[in-house]
Amino acid sequence: MLNRIVLEDMSNILSSLDNKEKLRGSKVLITGCAGFLGLYFLTFFSQFTELLGIRQIVCIDNFLLGKPQWFDKIINKIGSKLKLITFDIAKDKFNELLEIADADFIIHMASVASPTFYRKFPLETVDANVWGLRQLLEYYKGRPIKGFLYFSSSEIYGDPSEQHVPIEEDYRGNVSCIGPRACYDEAKRFSETLCYLYAKLYNMPITIVRPFNNYGPGMKLDDKRVPSDFANAIMNDNDIVLYSDGSPTRTFCYISDALTGYLKALLYGKFDYFNIGIDKPEISVRAMADIYVEKGKLLTRYSGTIRYEKHPDTDYLTHNPIRRCPQIEKAKRLLNYVPQVEVREGVGRFLEYLITEREYTIV
Repeated sequence: MLNRIVLEDMSNILSSLDNKEKLRGSKVLITGCAGFLGLYFLTFFSQFTELLGIRQIVCIDNFLLGKPQWFDKIINKIGSKLKLITFDIAKDKFNELLEIADADFIIHMASVASPTFYRKFPLETVDANVWGLRQLLEYYKGRPIKGFLYFSSSEIYGDPSEQHVPIEEDYRGNVSCIGPRACYDEAKRFSETLCYLYAKLYNMPITIVRPFNNYGPGMKLDDKRVPSDFANAIMNDNDIVLYSDGSPTRTFCYISDALTGYLKALLYGKFDYFNIGIDKPEISVRAMADIYVEKGKLLTRYSGTIRYEKHPDTDYLTHNPIRRCPQIEKAKRLLNYVPQVEVREGVGRFLEYLITEREYTIV
């Protein structure tokens, strides 16, 4: 039996999804299926396989950061319509994968995404985003695919100046090509260029999404990003530790809203690029910590507090953006994308999910 929170989110995603009939009879390829977003993508397709008329789901991952606790349960639920392949997109050869030759939709999100881990695996991060993507584009450039969704990142914007926040898609960014975040930021930027070139040269239906601070069920609590760090503290009744002064601001997009945007972009079926996130409220990291404390006390009798420490990794905050808030008017206009879940509700839903899945939460 699936978690109540996840089931409710699945229902909301389905009801918000336009053009879902485009999935009928299709085979879907998902790269990086064991990452944070994998839980909701795989749950969505497993719950509605028959309703959507999906022919098959093919998932590939190299499991560099291990398998999350939810993974086998979801894989087993999908059953015979799913093909799971352990595969390194940067090193292994796609032309040897006959199982993906007739895929109709490709969801390409294979990459390390957490700053702590992409700094630990910088070359692997570059290789997955550049060589892996190039190989995948080469494989499908002459095939009649219906949609190719590439997961870029809001990190391509770097640390924008005040006049460029909220950030529009055509903002060119303030990004350093040298530094601890460059392996991820610059790899994503170059990958967008590859997507643009293949779309232009080979008429491929590639749509790029730039996620803005997603959070919710599916995040590993040792992910080392703010929403997972705070949730980990709540679930273990530890203090929430801030490694900055708490003043950097973000908007935080709950996963059901994010996934709705990604599926809408997948079905868009032509080249374009979209910010996918929520545009309000923009709150400080300290304010986000306060929300976790509030919800933690309500749901778990949380007794911790918020304190400040200097991070032992001296590069932890290097090139960390001061503000991160998207302009999403383009996605609203072209994709009919309207996020619904305000941050307090989203944090509550995330913690409720973790409470009922407590055996997965102690890290």
